[in-house]
Amino acid sequence: MERRHQHGATNPVFSTVNMALARGYWYFIASAVLLLAIIRGINSAQNSIRLRRSRVASVQYPTKPSNRFMQIWATLTAVGREMSYPQLYIPFRYLSWMTPPPLGRVLVMLVYWAIIIYMMVNGAVIKDVNFWERIGYRNAWVTVTQVPLLYLLASKTNMIGFIIGTSHERLNWLHRWVARTMFVTATVHGFHFWAEWEYYNIVQIELNTLSTMVPYGLAAWGILLWMTITSFKPFRSMAYEFFVIQHILAAIIFLYVVYIHVPTSAQYNVWFAIAAISFDRVCRFIILVWQNVKLRPKKTCCKGGQRFGHQTQLTAIGDSMTILTITDVHFEWSAGQHLYLWIPQIGIFETHPYTIATSHPLPGTCICNSIQLVVRSHNGFSKRLNQFAQRAASSGKKEVVRSFVLGPYGRPPRWDIFETLVLISASTGASFTLPILENLLESKATYCTRRVDFVLAAKQGDEVGFYLGRLHEAIEKAESVGIDLTVHIAVTGDGQLETLSPKSTASGTHIEKEKLVQGGDMTTRAEAISTGFIREAVEETGGETGVVVCGGQSLVAQVRTSVAKLSDERGVHKGTGAQGIHLYVEEYSF
Repeated sequence: MERRHQHGATNPVFSTVNMALARGYWYFIASAVLLLAIIRGINSAQNSIRLRRSRVASVQYPTKPSNRFMQIWATLTAVGREMSYPQLYIPFRYLSWMTPPPLGRVLVMLVYWAIIIYMMVNGAVIKDVNFWERIGYRNAWVTVTQVPLLYLLASKTNMIGFIIGTSHERLNWLHRWVARTMFVTATVHGFHFWAEWEYYNIVQIELNTLSTMVPYGLAAWGILLWMTITSFKPFRSMAYEFFVIQHILAAIIFLYVVYIHVPTSAQYNVWFAIAAISFDRVCRFIILVWQNVKLRPKKTCCKGGQRFGHQTQLTAIGDSMTILTITDVHFEWSAGQHLYLWIPQIGIFETHPYTIATSHPLPGTCICNSIQLVVRSHNGFSKRLNQFAQRAASSGKKEVVRSFVLGPYGRPPRWDIFETLVLISASTGASFTLPILENLLESKATYCTRRVDFVLAAKQGDEVGFYLGRLHEAIEKAESVGIDLTVHIAVTGDGQLETLSPKSTASGTHIEKEKLVQGGDMTTRAEAISTGFIREAVEETGGETGVVVCGGQSLVAQVRTSVAKLSDERGVHKGTGAQGIHLYVEEYSF
């Protein structure tokens, strides 16, 4: 019996077709990226038109489509939104992690899987002597061809995100699903060779061969299996710091064993992935040095600068939150961006992403910029951070540590291009939504926004107490600039809140006091927020509404579904006169 498995090189009988399919895969990826870049360009032009029209006093609703083309584009956009927003939420405590992605992401993956399945089977399912090897080699190429995309999507300095106008954390979900797809195609690849060996009774011969192809292939499959299992949320949540470290090590080892396993003609995929990793790491190192190393710190200015890192003040707000004030940050940021924080004194090998909770430099600081982060205590680093701040406060020691920052990251949209903004947040999610409100109120440029509804929900009163002072300032500022601002605060657990008294401007702009709602679970609260607040704002506006939500999975899923349902119900941009509803969800999909 002639052994058909050619170790060390791809089978020349199949290589031409397989390599052609691999090229076709990247043509598909490039076309998708180009399409998203074109959509980004059209939306950018639309935003410019809106802002220009907002400067014309005779234009009552500058966010309405201004010509036939923009009307068609608005209709297509509305249909796309209604298809992409809905999300089914599984409300059971230990099964909520199985909540499927939003419908839009599901549709993206269905298209991706259709392409992959086509590559897996097209012209390969022929019942002849080459059946097992043909499918085995085909799926080997399908698997290794996806490797560069996997590592591109994992990069924080993300070239795909740069082109299409998004950031790495908003592509992380796709990174995980591409990895899971790779695991399936790798399994099909290995299964067909194993089945052939079983048929010819040569399994032991293949395993004992001096060639490195088989053992390294099994090793690559085992690593991919491990990474797939540990990437599911329950395992990531057990010990996130450990997950990150082992995930990085496994990703490096995986590339090495794949490089040994695949033939020379396919090794370019590994080099492509290595190039993506190297570019990302070099860029991150440059940013890290630029942001945290100062050759000539200003020692005479206020508390003085530091040569390495930043002086960071820690303040514990009970057991649930820690406020970090970072001084001497010499970079600019936009509302909604985040940075990575490294505090060696508390976590020597840990960097964590946190939303920048301020929209502009803090008042009373005079060393470049100072920013604040609001960290909710869970487990691991965030809990140790809170405990450190509490111990320092109780002992009378300085609650100051040296920190290093990397960022800012994130590509949030413009917030001033909507007629009405509905900002919804739960607990520390206000660190994302409140800077958006403050940035809008502080803007010196002309903008389209005339109304803002700010909704803040929390389980305990002390979780929102930190934000009340800034909300008071926002109400006063909104009154002076003529924006109709309404603040709603909902507390489902215990705790009392200071009330905001109703005010009205001379021009008639009305600012209501917040509504204190006690009792009810998160699901009930999410439903109330979605069907009270959003509908009212949408129905009372004459232009496009922007809905921004930052909170837990149940709140996010409910808002997604409510916005899609409301848009469909009102017939947005389908001849009814109802204007668009844009939804932006902030969630770290790690």
